[in-house]
Amino acid sequence: MLQVAPGWIIPSDDLEWSFVRSSGPGGQNVNKVATKVELRFRFATSTALSAPQKRRLAETFPSHVTRAGEFLLAGDRYRSQPQNQRDVGERLVQMLLGIRHAPKRRVATRPSRAAKKRRVAAKRARGDVKRGRGGADPDG
Repeated sequence: MLQVAPGWIIPSDDLEWSFVRSSGPGGQNVNKVATKVELRFRFATSTALSAPQKRRLAETFPSHVTRAGEFLLAGDRYRSQPQNQRDVGERLVQMLLGIRHAPKRRVATRPSRAAKKRRVAAKRARGDVKRGRGGADPDG
């Protein structure tokens, strides 16, 4: 079971944890202990997410979605299995919080007439300053 937010829990039936040998530094520990963590979240069939949330999750993180409808996360940042498991769980929670609510639609606005006048006046004043920068008069 994974608590994303108060009142929002991912059941443990939807999560599948697997542990494999990690690559990279770690000495002999790498060859003996399966510290890399892979988390498969069956979000397509999960009741913890609404249909719009499932769609947003797949659209926002397409590289993590498999053809089977699973959300795959892996972590081998740390040399210990519990730390990697905690890290992957926290990353999933952050991703789910990011897609929890639909983004607000932007309402198109127009600048007011006064704002347009101020912008044009500022441009004209700046142009006058630049125009006044002419080189020294060659005759004088």
